[in-house]
Formats: sequence, C-alpha cells, structure tokens
Amino acid sequence: MTARRAGSADLPLHGGHVPPWLASRMARLGAVVTEAIVHHYGRDEFLRRLAHPFWFQSFGAVMGMDWHSSGITTSVIGALKRGLGPRAKELGLHVCGGRGRHSRKTPGELLAIGERTGIDGAALANASRLVAKVDSAAVQDGFDLYLHAFVVTDDGRWAVVQQGMDGERRQARRYHWLSEGLESFVDAPHTAIDGRPQGAIVNLADRRAAASRRAQLDLLSGLGPDGIARELARIDPPAPVPDPDDQMLLPHLIMPARHDVRAEDIV
Repeated sequence: MTARRAGSADLPLHGGHVPPWLASRMARLGAVVTEAIVHHYGRDEFLRRLAHPFWFQSFGAVMGMDWHSSGITTSVIGALKRGLGPRAKELGLHVCGGRGRHSRKTPGELLAIGERTGIDGAALANASRLVAKVDSAAVQDGFDLYLHAFVVTDDGRWAVVQQGMDGERRQARRYHWLSEGLESFVDAPHTAIDGRPQGAIVNLADRRAAASRRAQLDLLSGLGPDGIARELARIDPPAPVPDPDDQMLLPHLIMPARHDVRAEDIV
C-alpha cells in the first residue's frame, strides 16, 4: 500500500461547540459539494482536495466555520460523516473516525467497510494506525493528536486528516495524508510541512533520519530498554550527593525526600 503525507496546517486552538443549526447546514452543504466534485471530477480528485491543507481550510470556511479556527477540522469531518453517511453506497465514499473516542473506533469501522465492499479492511486499519503513529511518535513536534479521520473509497484509496494540539501555546496542527505516491510510511512520506517555527522538532520520518532509525533499532535489539537506560545513566550520571561536611561552610539546608527521621539527620 502506498502513502504520502500531503501537507499540514497550524491554527489557533479554539474551544466550544458548533450550534445545532450550523452543524445541520454544514452536513447538507458538505454532502452537496462532495457529490458535485465526485460526479464531475471523480472520487480520487475529492481525496486529493481533502489532502490539501489550503483547500480543506477553504472548504470549511465555505461551509460556514471561522476561516482561521482549529474548529474547522472537527466540524468539517463531523459534517462529512453525517452528510455522506446516507450517500455512502451511491458515491462510494466512507468517512471513519473523528475526534477523541471516535478516533479510536476507526480500525473497527474500516473492518466493517471492508466486509461490506470487499476491500481489504485489515490493511486499511493497519494504515490508519501507522499514519497516526508517524505523526504522534516519529514526528515529535509538541502536538498531541486528538482527532483522526479516515476517508476511504470503494476501491481502497484513502485520505487521512488528523489534528493535534499544543495546549501551552494554544495552537492546533493539522496533518493531511493521501494514499498515492511513496512506498513507505516512514521514509520521507511528507510532500509538504507548513507551520510556524516552534522550537526543535524531531522528525524521524525524514529521509535524512534513516541512519538514526537504523541505529535506534540496533540499540533496541542489542541492549533493550533497560540496557539503554543504563548506558544513558553512565554517559550522563546523576549529580553527586553533596558532602554533609560542606554544609558547615554556608548556612544551606539539604532535606531528604523520605519522611522518617534517622540518626544521621541530627546534627
């Protein structure tokens, strides 16, 4: 199965809920726009557009959400899931996952779709897990994933939209994937990363990190987690315990973490 990451977006993190009247309108409008794109350009083109961060943001604004809000992601995915559900058989499009607990239901939903349509649901569920793992573990940028949506067609092509949050900076970051392009989930799957610089980022999915990935696997297979912890302690040993005699030089109190009082504590 091929996959490539298609882009990302940084957004201000907003709370709250979409009012019911707007959610209903977004579901109807999103379904109509999707139907028009599929009929005129095909399902593959709709997936490509979902995988483009600029188009996705514009789509949400047209549907009625704030143009710059992180809420566009959750509201658009929710609207498409509700609006396209009754049209899934007609359009051959299925929206799985969502925010929070709904994201954890994605593999099961994909397996069910596989049983109904004849596509390999197990492979799709595995792709869903891998995409989430890359953006949460291989790309360490300080954003914790809380939304994962998987849009799949009857012929097994898919797009993934997922979003993470950085609570301290009040920022959200959206990641887009498309199931065409590269052969690997971990070796340079990204075609674009668009976001504000926010400190050091560890990107083990970059092709330049191949040597680092191999070295980490060698360490895990050779030393194991406990052995790695021992090596790190040897390289960077803990600070030495201060000599109690040095306390007499200046009035500096050192208290232990334990609660009990021992003879050596009495000066």
